[in-house]
Amino acid sequence: MAYTIAVTGKGGTGKTTLCGLLIDYLCKSGKGPVLAVDADANSNLNDVLGVEIETTLGKIREDIVRAEYTEQNPIPASMTKQDYLNIKFSDALTEEDDYDMLVMGRTQGKGCYCFVNGLLQTQINRFSNNYRYIAVDNEAGMEHISRGVLPGVDMILLVSDCSRRGVQAASRIAALAEELKMKPSAVRLIINKAPGGELDAGIREEIEKQGLALAGVVPHDALVYRFDCDGTPMVALPAESEARRAFEAVLDSLFA
Repeated sequence: MAYTIAVTGKGGTGKTTLCGLLIDYLCKSGKGPVLAVDADANSNLNDVLGVEIETTLGKIREDIVRAEYTEQNPIPASMTKQDYLNIKFSDALTEEDDYDMLVMGRTQGKGCYCFVNGLLQTQINRFSNNYRYIAVDNEAGMEHISRGVLPGVDMILLVSDCSRRGVQAASRIAALAEELKMKPSAVRLIINKAPGGELDAGIREEIEKQGLALAGVVPHDALVYRFDCDGTPMVALPAESEARRAFEAVLDSLFA
């Protein structure tokens, strides 16, 4: 099975940007192939990576569940539901040179998702055998992982900004992972957007109070802001980017 890394944190901390840079780092370090999974309901990892997405697994799931309650059944009469899903899930895999991407997407509507969730889990497990790493951009609740749809987690990267609330949110996520008995081999905190790349003494005190293991600090970077304003994929950040350089140094230590 692939080594699975979950990147998570409260909204606005830059976790999706760091997840995209993580995927870029793994590929450029020769650690591929990588499966990138966007499990955030507000999915935009593809924008960070500069990838066009045609459909999401959530939309496929919705279409099938909706078919149970309407006459607009997308499944051909000559095909079973399972065969149809196998084809559609394969279509949802966006293939790039060094990585492939799956977007989980938002799910809504009525009905039991047990059957389709089971197929979804089977498909992702099948896909995972083709990769060395799976990088998952998660919302704070880690919904898809907690439901068992994704494989077990080997490493959790908690992303926070330079605020006590961010660190406390990261601590709650770490507690959730323990409650769910995920048992990752490593849970590490990354402080992002730090002014000058330095931590205030109060924030260091809060990190120690919450019992979190700090992996490193990524400075605020005007280039990241400029790329975001221009709609430029973050993976295009140059080597001299302060954020890229600092984050890659953190990753070098984590994957040494």
